[in-house]
Amino acid sequence: MASSFPIINMANLNGDKRAATMDIIHDACENWGFFELVNHGISHDLMDKVERLTKGHYKKFMEQKFNELVKSKVLETEITDMDWESTFYLRHLPESNISEIPDLDDNYRKTMKDFVERLEKLAENLLDLLCENLGLEKGYLKKAFYGSKGLTFGTKVSNYPPCPHPELIKGLRAHTDAGGLILLFQDDQVSGLQLLKDDQWIDVPPMQHSIVINLGDQLEVITNGKYKSVMHRVIAQTDGNRMSIASFYNPGSDAVIYPAAELIEEKNQVYPKFIFEDYMNLYKTVKFQAKEPRFEAMKVVENGIGPVPIATA
Repeated sequence: MASSFPIINMANLNGDKRAATMDIIHDACENWGFFELVNHGISHDLMDKVERLTKGHYKKFMEQKFNELVKSKVLETEITDMDWESTFYLRHLPESNISEIPDLDDNYRKTMKDFVERLEKLAENLLDLLCENLGLEKGYLKKAFYGSKGLTFGTKVSNYPPCPHPELIKGLRAHTDAGGLILLFQDDQVSGLQLLKDDQWIDVPPMQHSIVINLGDQLEVITNGKYKSVMHRVIAQTDGNRMSIASFYNPGSDAVIYPAAELIEEKNQVYPKFIFEDYMNLYKTVKFQAKEPRFEAMKVVENGIGPVPIATA
């Protein structure tokens, strides 16, 4: 299991395989930052409908726009300031914007609403499993995410079209995710997602009806580094259009993030205390750089010295 991408059968949490399954989850959070869920409780029919409607929406409303956009980009030398992706964003919490997104028909809106409601419940369940493995009180991580308006939950709907020169541009450049827990419904036919482990890029295997989970920077902070966010990227492909529906279960904008006291132990607190929105404002400017300078910059803010600029070149 140490060398294999972790796949979690959630059905095994209800029976004599529970302890072994919890161990796999714990190891995945410590050493991978990623794992893949099967038998997660979201119906296959609903997932199939989401996929069909998402691919149909891209074909009808977004494909031509993307093709027109990339016509202006001559792929002769490596491009490092854009990604080969077509996206739109849905916000669910604290307030939904799904009714405001143009070109979504009522069937697609209702289907996505049903899907993300189930993803939200899955995220809450997963956070409690993490609490159990960490020795934290049930509900601790969800409470840690809460700001004055609750938490933030949104979805990035992406398509990664075929690329004539994938060696010159990434589908999505390497980064860690800034937030909390990310739940990904990805194409099971077209690969491309990779994570960095032990200085090697490893494919996240496409599996039908699975949900891929990865940990964001905020969970690394709250666990005082016991669990890690990891760099990942999307490789552009010459064939096939890859669908990606990533839902971000994040802290509220004014949530105060800091390491859980139970996880600090004898050593000093490794990670800073900060307001999530302050971290996000920094992250937006340096998303595709290493996370460690972001944490250091937040320590400077915490100590009242003021913000520290991070070089962007």
